[in-house]
Amino acid sequence: MAQVTPAMDARPASAARAPKGAQPPTKSVTMKDRIENILATVFGSIFLLLAAVVVVETVSRKLFNVSLQGADELGGYALAVGSTISFSLALMGRNHIRVDVFHEKFPRAVQAAMNWLSIASLAVLGAFIAWVAFKVIGDTLEYGSTAQTPWATPLIWPQAVWFAGLVTFALVAFGFAVRATWLLLSGRIDTLNHDFHPKSAKEELKEELDDLAQRQAVELQGEKA
Repeated sequence: MAQVTPAMDARPASAARAPKGAQPPTKSVTMKDRIENILATVFGSIFLLLAAVVVVETVSRKLFNVSLQGADELGGYALAVGSTISFSLALMGRNHIRVDVFHEKFPRAVQAAMNWLSIASLAVLGAFIAWVAFKVIGDTLEYGSTAQTPWATPLIWPQAVWFAGLVTFALVAFGFAVRATWLLLSGRIDTLNHDFHPKSAKEELKEELDDLAQRQAVELQGEKA
């Protein structure tokens, strides 16, 4: 028995360490993470580029008394495009604000219905916003609208990227709504509640701790290399 006990204890120990980064995620989670990483990379790149433009603008004004005359314009475009990307990121991370004072007090079936209603209504809202944006794009093309700035930028360029962000949000919301509907109709209300209920403070804390553990693991691997 003395030889069997260590072997039995070794498996739980490795399993306990697995959530910190050693255990590979499922295929669906991997695809979700990839989409989130792509959107987050685009989001970050937009504002890093904007920061570089602001630095150049500030230095050129201070040292050479020369202005690019476009930092404000680019800032508006970055805010518009970045906000649409953040819609999808917030949805995939369940970070949209929901009033859940009484949510946990309802029965499981009622919680499932409310969770389905929330994601379904969000998908409808996403489709409506994308449709309105499409109408705006049509008007821009029809009138050949340009920005009232020294650059006179054709508005179709930033609006096209803005529209792509809204369409992405609508598609992500629609995909989530389809999954929630399938879970509801198949009677898998526990899974529906797990995937779509409002994120609790404990879940947010666990995500932060898991992320910290992963960063520490990467740092340790870098030190060993």
